[in-house]
Amino acid sequence: MKAPRHVVDNPAPRRWLAFHPDGTVTVRTGKVELGQGILTAIQIIAAAELDVAPSAVRIAAADTALGPDEGPTAGSMSVADAGSAVRFVCAAVRARFVAVAASELSVAPDGVTVTDATFAAPGVGRRLTYAELADRVDLDRSLDTDAEVATRATAAAGSADLMPARLDLPDKVTGRPRYLTDLRPAGLLWGRVVRPPSPAAALERVDPVEVEAMHGVVTVVCDGSFLGLVAADERTADVAAERLGGLAVWRELPTLPDEDDLAGYLRGGPSTTFVVDETGEPAAAVERRLSATYSRPFLAHASMAPSCGVARWSSDGELHVWSHSQNIFGLRAAVAQALAMDPQRVSVEHVEHAGAYGHNGADDAAFDAALLARTVPGRPVQVRWSRRDELSWAPFGSAQLVDLSAGLDADGRVVSWEADIWSQGHTSRPGYAGSPGLLAAAHLEGGDPLPPPVDPPPERGAGSARGAVPDYAFPARRIHGHRLDQVALRTSSLRSLGAFTNAFAIECFMDELAQAVGADPVEYRLAHLDDERGRAVLTALADRSGWAGRPRDGDVGWGIGLSQYKKGGWCGVVAEVEAVADVRLRRLVLVAEVGRVVHLDGVRNQVEGGAVQSASWTLKERVRFDTCRVTSVDWETYPILRFSEVPPVEVHVLDRPDLPSVGAGEIAQGPTAAAIANGLAAAVGVRVRDLPLTAEAVVRALES
Repeated sequence: MKAPRHVVDNPAPRRWLAFHPDGTVTVRTGKVELGQGILTAIQIIAAAELDVAPSAVRIAAADTALGPDEGPTAGSMSVADAGSAVRFVCAAVRARFVAVAASELSVAPDGVTVTDATFAAPGVGRRLTYAELADRVDLDRSLDTDAEVATRATAAAGSADLMPARLDLPDKVTGRPRYLTDLRPAGLLWGRVVRPPSPAAALERVDPVEVEAMHGVVTVVCDGSFLGLVAADERTADVAAERLGGLAVWRELPTLPDEDDLAGYLRGGPSTTFVVDETGEPAAAVERRLSATYSRPFLAHASMAPSCGVARWSSDGELHVWSHSQNIFGLRAAVAQALAMDPQRVSVEHVEHAGAYGHNGADDAAFDAALLARTVPGRPVQVRWSRRDELSWAPFGSAQLVDLSAGLDADGRVVSWEADIWSQGHTSRPGYAGSPGLLAAAHLEGGDPLPPPVDPPPERGAGSARGAVPDYAFPARRIHGHRLDQVALRTSSLRSLGAFTNAFAIECFMDELAQAVGADPVEYRLAHLDDERGRAVLTALADRSGWAGRPRDGDVGWGIGLSQYKKGGWCGVVAEVEAVADVRLRRLVLVAEVGRVVHLDGVRNQVEGGAVQSASWTLKERVRFDTCRVTSVDWETYPILRFSEVPPVEVHVLDRPDLPSVGAGEIAQGPTAAAIANGLAAAVGVRVRDLPLTAEAVVRALES
């Protein structure tokens, strides 16, 4: 195995590993636990490579002061990137231990065996352990990243080794303190920020004397349009913030578009147009052309718990931040830039929190805490956002519009495919476009305005164009993207980025094409699908869902969707949809293939969770706003799928130990949406192409 890029960037083993006298091993990684189970997968990989019991492996939370910088935990790359990095480091360090053990045992290194954390050699009675040898192995000496390292394979899928208990779940299901809001460092104070009422609002005046005089209020901070306070207890902080907000006078401007004409807004520009793919010529004459347009609205992260941050300034001016950010090193750099500090004087420690599906408000809440804590040196300050803050100020997933057109030959096969994708940018993470990218930094007097969001480059998976190239073998393709240069609402990374909308559009259009030529949707896909992995997933899905025996009439329809995510994992979905008084999802069946399976239960959890979230996006969710303000600010105005509405979900995983491990966290979103939409079309006989698929949307489609 060659050194992965994160090892090349972080070659010192001590950044990754520490061996302790009690026989345990601490493994550090730059990837963070977001509820996706990545730390359990890392534990499995490290235990296999070191040949120690998984229970002896301790996975430390990511920390800029101690661990490796592996960039953001995003894009379903954690198993592929961090997993391969930990595999390489553990294998290389094991080899160093073997060399020292061989010297101690007076044998050649290839005569040393490692079994259950013990080094031995045939015919030698003495045995050694990692703990006994730790002082003799130099973990400060950089690894040779040009050398090949022999690694061990993990066990076969379905074995007990791939189904250990999740490291993060016991605390969560028993209610023990684990989340950032549970953190109680000594001397903790409580902070709140009073946000402007709308994206373009500016603070005209506020007289905080009344609030400053309240018992328990430590200080009020007013800097430009940044308005906040610090209090001795949480109740006082909440009451004082509400009172302070009532005293503030804001100037507002009507800068938001018509929420019922998002197509006009997205097409209205100005936009940057770029080529995604221009390939080939039609293999045969185009006998028929079909076109359709699909869309999704702006979407919120809608985490169950609002964002939170904790910060403390030391007496010598160093800043320590506790955050649930997906990118603690990026947050450190952004905070340092916003405060004109040396990044080495800022440290960020990751602490889990409830829900993270991309770039939500975690980084902003952390910077809020840093600004407020600066007024009380030596005292940590916790800032917890309100539900209104979370649903109106955390970055949204961009609305998106996809125009599709296909040319068919005389046999009904697709010979040409055209697509135009209209969207805002899909990333504005801290540090993007040379800006700190932090909300409060834009509100400070003379602060850093938030530049328009951009898209990740193609080599990092793209943004609005992610998943825009169909998985099918169409002989001619023309796919263009159009990204708005000026935006009305702040957008950034939301789980799967543009791939959700693109897969929804492509797979719905494939069903429409199949219907137009009188073909079965599965057979029509297979006729255009060359990839053997995709064909294996699709045929397994048809078999395990009972596709051939599905009902063809009544109020229940079956739909299918298939997609490969970023040239990595494949996922196929069958949805059973009922449409009577409302649209109800009755069953989901998924087949996933993510290469070599590291943690089988983790893969199933990720795929099931992605499908349920996608069902919520598809059936329920939509950011609402008037010309000034976001108006979907609670669970009534921004509904999500309720527990009672979650259908039975079956997840089947195809293990491919011959292939590299790839991520599972974002493979289900797009095909699930398409399967639900296709099932709805089968149930009601009309096509709804604009999300969400509400009863009102069905009625409009029937009436038109």
